[in-house]
Amino acid sequence: MINKSILIFLFAALIPFSECKAQDTSELNSKNTPTKIDKLFTPEIGGIKQFVEIKTDDSNKPVLLFLSGGPGSSMMNNAGSFTAILKSKFTIVQWDQRDAGKTLKLNPSPVQPSIALMEKDTYQVIEFIRKELNQEKIYLLGSSWGNVLGFYIVKNHPELLHSYFAVNPVISQLASEKELLEVLKQHFKDNAVASNELASVNIPLKIDEDLLYLRKWLLYKEGKEYATSPEFKNGFLQWSKTWSPVWKEATNIDLPKTLKEVNCPVYFLVGKNDIQTLTSITQKYFQQLKAPKKDLFLFDNSGHQIHKDEPEKFQHIIINTLPATIAEK
Repeated sequence: MINKSILIFLFAALIPFSECKAQDTSELNSKNTPTKIDKLFTPEIGGIKQFVEIKTDDSNKPVLLFLSGGPGSSMMNNAGSFTAILKSKFTIVQWDQRDAGKTLKLNPSPVQPSIALMEKDTYQVIEFIRKELNQEKIYLLGSSWGNVLGFYIVKNHPELLHSYFAVNPVISQLASEKELLEVLKQHFKDNAVASNELASVNIPLKIDEDLLYLRKWLLYKEGKEYATSPEFKNGFLQWSKTWSPVWKEATNIDLPKTLKEVNCPVYFLVGKNDIQTLTSITQKYFQQLKAPKKDLFLFDNSGHQIHKDEPEKFQHIIINTLPATIAEK
């Protein structure tokens, strides 16, 4: 049986499950009455029930929706570790995407996930949140893979957003994977096993083992020795049955060519040592992107997991981007 803890670290996942039913939230739709909420909802999104968690001590606070990394991961269960400060200013919303976390446990996707399908899911989730909380706009945050979905909203529905937070984003992933491969080859040049496996990697990715070896040796380089275990390999190949086609789609994304200007504020939060979604690629994209307001924040002590490596700085930076009327409350 696959050790699900292995899957946690493939791209940044967190899981388990407790069954609940969609709640009647008609009482939330009053702007005049602050309402405390700590509930899991299961609205129908994209033809299946998907878990949305809303936590706030005042439903009138602005909404911050997290789009988890992955694909196939969940940020829901450990969200308290990187939202404890944010909750003073925001209504915190977490969503388990199709075939991830609680949503997967409740009802696996009846069709193969794709970027286009999950973009539609994202829009429907935002519409559900806006209706339930009676909010015209929300704040949106994408973590790693979550930016594939987030930048779709930025491009096509900027009117729904106060601003967007791009955390270690997928920008030009094919270029990033190529650079990662070269870094790993150099780092492991004296390791015969690593060198042989990395020499077999094709970019663009052709088979599941291509991405397996990239992530295996990236994680091992970061000190995660379990990445060389048979359990890791089995877990990864199980993950790839669903998500390999989606990630191959994601490697074709090239935002410098397809999204040169946006119509909402965008803030980039980037680990200085991130080689999974290469920091230099994000910095270059930030420089060329036209936006009504933008900023880039580097995290000196982080790689690809800012919210875990520097959670306090992560939260304070987000709060500091808010208008003074909200930040000072």
